[in-house]
Amino acid sequence: MLMPKRVKYRKTHSAPRIKGNTKGGAVLVHGDYGLKALEPRWITARQIEACRVSIMRYVKKNGKMWIRIFPDKAITKHPAETRMGKGKGAPDHWVAVVKPGRIMFELEGLDLATAKEAMTRAAYKLPILTKFISRED
Repeated sequence: MLMPKRVKYRKTHSAPRIKGNTKGGAVLVHGDYGLKALEPRWITARQIEACRVSIMRYVKKNGKMWIRIFPDKAITKHPAETRMGKGKGAPDHWVAVVKPGRIMFELEGLDLATAKEAMTRAAYKLPILTKFISRED
């Protein structure tokens, strides 16, 4: 699963809400087709990996895929049945902060129907609304 090799701070602030549209990553850079986020949400490393596996299983060895998001925010958690207090919990998992308009995955070297089906299968694994986009649009 994706996670940073090193980070400056082990425990990050967890913002209560994600405001506004994405600052960057809103246009196709590498591929011809992409999957764009329409809602703000934290996407976990497990969800990114599930999308990657579902896309690669469908396209097999054809085409090339790029993952445009990276889980670099640590989410902390206390163990189960622990009393309140005693500070912030240990890092539990990693998430990527995704804002509306962000392109999460890109594909190249496939026909339109295959790329659309692969991205639809990946969208089923995500907890947000997404939109399939292509370079022709």
